[in-house]
Amino acid sequence: MRDDRWLRIYRPVPRPLRRLVCFPHAGGTAGFFLPVAQALRDTEVIAVQYPGRHDRRNEPFSPGIEDMADSVVAALGTCPSLPTILFGHSMGATVAFEVARRLDDTPAAVAHLVVSGRPSPTLGESEPAGLPDDEAVIAELRRMSGTDDVLLREPDLLRMAMPVLRADYAAVTGYRYEAGEPLRADLTALVGDDDPGVPVEAAEAWAGCTTGRFDLRVFAGGHFYLKGWPGPVVAALAEALRVGHGEEAGRASR
Repeated sequence: MRDDRWLRIYRPVPRPLRRLVCFPHAGGTAGFFLPVAQALRDTEVIAVQYPGRHDRRNEPFSPGIEDMADSVVAALGTCPSLPTILFGHSMGATVAFEVARRLDDTPAAVAHLVVSGRPSPTLGESEPAGLPDDEAVIAELRRMSGTDDVLLREPDLLRMAMPVLRADYAAVTGYRYEAGEPLRADLTALVGDDDPGVPVEAAEAWAGCTTGRFDLRVFAGGHFYLKGWPGPVVAALAEALRVGHGEEAGRASR
């Protein structure tokens, strides 16, 4: 039986061809990926729900990226076998990468990893050196333009959101990449051309994380270029799904 604590399915598919597992950004929730589930009709779209938010608000936060990855691997082990593609944005890209690493030498190895808005972990630390207080967290949110201005203007809303944001940023800044064998899965990196934290070349460096095929897609916009889920982003995901399922797709670059 599927682990309903960590995994959300917003649109069940009777006979899916494949599975797409989506990992939210810092401060994000599974609901961020609802438009993806609505757009991909023949794919079982699973969104990860981290603890400490929404219906898991009474659970303690995960202590780090590694713990999140371990928990998601365990939860996915309760799902029926399907060709699986992972997609993560920002912090979610790091969690998805660590999940893919844990599954890489197992029968449940993922077919394709799609990372978005995140520098390659091989480049070392990518976050500001510590976010010591709430003001520093808020400044980082404004820099990345990832939070609704209403939240930033409303002290009560911001106070409720701050524990989640602090916990997620602590997980991100505490993560340390440990070198290992590159993935066998294909890998696609998505990035906005005006992302203040992810230069295009930092996204392109993900090529070193796989021995499979690599594709880089650059979109107009900043760190949250995918807000509103424009057609080209969903189209890039659909192509990654076709490649992961062994179907012919467009050209990929290496």
